[in-house]
This record gives sequence, C-alpha cells and structure tokens, in this order.
Amino acid sequence: MSEPSNGAWPFQEIPEEEGLDISAIFGNSSAAPQGDPFAPPAAAQSVPSSPTPVAQEITPAVAATSQPTTAPIAKAPVEAPAENPIAAAFEQKTAENTKKGLLEKPPVFYHKGVKEEIDDPSMTFEELRIRKSDDFTDLEEGKRVSWSVEYCGIRKEVKDPKGTTIISMKEMIERSREFLDALKKTKDKDPCCYVKPKVEMKTKGNAAYKGKFGTLEEARTSDKVICLIPSNDGRIYELRKMEQGEFIAPKKNVVDFSEVRAGFSPALPKIPAELMGQIIAFFRALMTDHGENEAFAQIYWDKAEKRFFAYVPKQSVCKEEVEADLHDCPYDDEERYLCYADIHSHNSMDAFFSGKDDQDERSTGLYLVLGKLDKFYPDVKARIFCGDSFVSIDPNIVMEGLEQPFPKEWLTQVSIRSRKSERFKKPDKRSFRDLLEEAFL
Repeated sequence: MSEPSNGAWPFQEIPEEEGLDISAIFGNSSAAPQGDPFAPPAAAQSVPSSPTPVAQEITPAVAATSQPTTAPIAKAPVEAPAENPIAAAFEQKTAENTKKGLLEKPPVFYHKGVKEEIDDPSMTFEELRIRKSDDFTDLEEGKRVSWSVEYCGIRKEVKDPKGTTIISMKEMIERSREFLDALKKTKDKDPCCYVKPKVEMKTKGNAAYKGKFGTLEEARTSDKVICLIPSNDGRIYELRKMEQGEFIAPKKNVVDFSEVRAGFSPALPKIPAELMGQIIAFFRALMTDHGENEAFAQIYWDKAEKRFFAYVPKQSVCKEEVEADLHDCPYDDEERYLCYADIHSHNSMDAFFSGKDDQDERSTGLYLVLGKLDKFYPDVKARIFCGDSFVSIDPNIVMEGLEQPFPKEWLTQVSIRSRKSERFKKPDKRSFRDLLEEAFL
C-alpha cells in the first residue's frame, strides 16, 4: 500500500483566529527532512545497544543511495490557548438565542413590591406615571419622580421621562454589546426588564397589587395590598393594607370599573302609534264625557303573534287616582303573554309621577303617564323601576312618534332665504341641498 504524499493533510484546516500555531507545533516545512512527527523525540528514548554485526553484501547502487541517520529535532514549546474556542462559540450562540426570546417579552412596572406587565410600552415614562398615580399617590407629583430601567444587571437612568418611551429604553439596552455579555454571565436565562419609579418620600406598600372584592372580609383575607369594596351606602371604598395598619376610605375617582349608565334598552319593537292613539282616545273619553278622571291600561306583547295590544282591567277612577283590579286578567299565561308597560292618565294635569305612583309602581318594569289630554298633543313621561330606583327615560325609546316617512322630493322644493339683516345676500341654496342629501345617505 502506497503512503500519502508529503503535501496531503488529512485534517480540516483550523483558522488562524482560533489561536493555534501550526508551525510552532510541527516545525518549518523548509527545514531538513524530518522523521515521523508523531514519534517521540529521540532524546527522550533510551540509547539502544550496538547491534551484532551482520555480514551483508552491499552493492554499489545501494551504497550510493544510503543516507546517514537523521538526528532528532527538538520541538518548540506550545502555549495553551486562552480559552476553548468551541465553548466560546456555543456560549455566544446561547446568549444570542436568549436575546431573541427577550425581545418579545413586555417590560414590567415594579414599585413597592408590585409587579405588573406594561401592556403598552409605546407610552412615555410620564404617561405611565399618570396612569399609576391613581393607585400610588406618591407618584402624583411628576417633579418628585425619577425613573430607571434595570435589565439583566444593567441599570439605565431615564433623563427625559416626558420624551422617552419605555420601549425605546428597552430596545437600547437589548442592542448593546453590554447586554449580550451580561446574558453570557447571568444564571437567570429569562430576565425581566423592570421599569422602576423613584420618589423622594418614604415607601409604604410591600405586598401585592389591587383587586376587587364583594365584601370587606374577602378583601382582608386576600393577598392584595389595595382592595376596592362596594358598600351598602352605594359607594366604593378603598382598603389599603400597610405596615402601620389597615386604611379604609371612600374612593373619589373610581377608574377601575367600566362605565355604567342607568336606562333601558328595549328587546321589543316600539309601541305602535296606532295603539297609542287608541289609548289616548280612551283616556280623553273619561276626561271629557265623564269628568276629568284618571284611567289605567296595560300594554301586552303577544309572543305567538308578535304584536302589541292593550288590556283595560276593571277599575275605580276619580280625578286624583285609579284603583285597578288585576286578579281576573285573562293574559296571565307568561309562556305566551308579556306585560310590557303600565300606562295611566293625568287628565288635564301635567304628566308626572306622583307619590302614590311611586308606591304602586315597585315592580321591575316600564311605566308611562299621559298629561295635558285637553291639548291636541298630550304630554308623555316614561320611566323604569329597577332594584330600588326609578330612572326616567326618553319616551321615544319605547313609543312610535308622529313622524312618518315622507317623499324625498319634498325637500327639493324648499330653499332657505337669508335673514332680513342679510336679505341683500344671495341665498346659499347649494349648500342647503348638499345638507339635505347628506341627511338621506
């Protein structure tokens, strides 16, 4: 088997930047021919004893090509590399992968032991202060609050809280070489970017964040330092658990609950104008033909036929009140009929709900009263009762009005003149027509 040529090297070449000196290890190729580079130095071997002479015939050709024995060449000392290049490369790659995962991780607000992810890091530090000042009164005065960002052992002070966004500070740290080096050294491979305010006063809270509770007992047994609790006086109270003790006070600016407005959202169509016209005629009949008496009616919804109708029960009436008997109502089948509204009249008086009405109308429902029935268009008032409160509503929410659709061509017949003080100016008919067209888009 033939040996490989002297120029062939069976191993992959190692780059120079890895710190390995090939010449220092194997010597200079321009030197005299060498022996086996992997053989131990001759100096380190024991000197063999002289061999026993053996008679041998030497031809002239052999004598001409014979070479003297090559003396061993001493190897230059090899310095160990400063670090393992493979381990260093692995460490670098691990740090870069960790960094990529942290880019998507939101920063965390950290104050008085409270930690909360910042859902909108595009806000400035000043905007974050304003948002958190409702929960931490020590942050109310912006001039007394400074900010810092702590990330994987790196701390950066925020010089301009009003003009610097939280995300810009986080990204500035993540792009730095200092951050990549810190990831190599830290034992925490999932560090948080903490956004910390600092105030010039003594800190007080040291537990958790805030929660909403149904009772004071639930709030006290929770691990929340700020607790919001409703009271039977209709107010929201705030409980704060501090080292000094338990603080409770009414909450003035409640921003932790969604806005709720009293009112009524109908699940049925509006009461038809035709039906209301029948009821008004009935009320007027009792006022004009039989004196100014009040009257009562109920408006029902037929679930099967999908329509409204009126029911007039037996009743005893006079000018000031109505006493209705509802025991024999034929529409008490709740599977089919729904009592939608009670309605009564106030004859020629104003439409209003009296104290007696407040006593009678104590069931959750819709109530209507008609007044000024001696006028062509009577007055109408509407309200609901819910829980223990009456809430006035716009009658238009539940009743059809007198308005009916009309032909659009009618509007083209109208032009608006200027006032007398501007009668010499040309009317702006075009802009009015544009306005009418927009009303029908």
